[in-house]
Amino acid sequence: MAEAVRSRGAHLAGKVTLVIPVHNESANMPRVIPVARETLSQLADSFEIVLVDDGSTDQTVAVAKEEMGDQAENLRVVSHARKSGYGITVADGLRAATGDWVAFVDGDGQFDPRDLRVLAEIADGVDMVAGWRIHRADPWHRSVVSGTFNVLVRILYGISYRDIDCGFKLMRGELLQIASPILARSALLNTELYFKAKRSGLIVRQVGIKHHPRVAGVRSGGRLIPILRAVRELVRLRLELARSWRPPPAGRAGEPS
Repeated sequence: MAEAVRSRGAHLAGKVTLVIPVHNESANMPRVIPVARETLSQLADSFEIVLVDDGSTDQTVAVAKEEMGDQAENLRVVSHARKSGYGITVADGLRAATGDWVAFVDGDGQFDPRDLRVLAEIADGVDMVAGWRIHRADPWHRSVVSGTFNVLVRILYGISYRDIDCGFKLMRGELLQIASPILARSALLNTELYFKAKRSGLIVRQVGIKHHPRVAGVRSGGRLIPILRAVRELVRLRLELARSWRPPPAGRAGEPS
């Protein structure tokens, strides 16, 4: 499959899956969905959007379906009966993806789906292109927490990337096969993808992405208890990876042809 899936400029040959995790984001769907489907229509030979609804109690799914318009067949919905958290939500979307390329972007409108083109422009010969937020449009304390988190990841995981937990990435389907099963149950999913890609000898590039203020909905991260839980899982996940995951044999994870 790698031979047939190449990016040329801002075009990705093959099918692209965009995973969008959401929880009570009905007010943001009119901003996110139309832009996403228009961008994907221009960017890829074919596309699907996998909307993972994490126990929403509003009309998020109904609004998303309406905003798909005459491309409704390109939307698939994965639903959680109750709120399960970011990591589980994104991981369920990645497992449901069928594209040659798979991307994910938060559904809160703080990233512009049009910036998928920025990732695609440098995706040729690369296994994963990851965004980093040029100017984080969040309260100052979230930047402090993120910086501390990145330092801990460097120490425990031996990887050094900017803005590791940025929720805007594009990767080849093969990377997901190599990274499976995904063990993280929180935003550490991003750390796990970086760790497994590096240990497997895969090629990762990063690019600066604009980050926009949230204009609707309720922010779900940044509270003390989830932060402490994430730090605890940082250690737990590293131990679990050491115990139960090994890179694929040489030849399965070389440079894309």
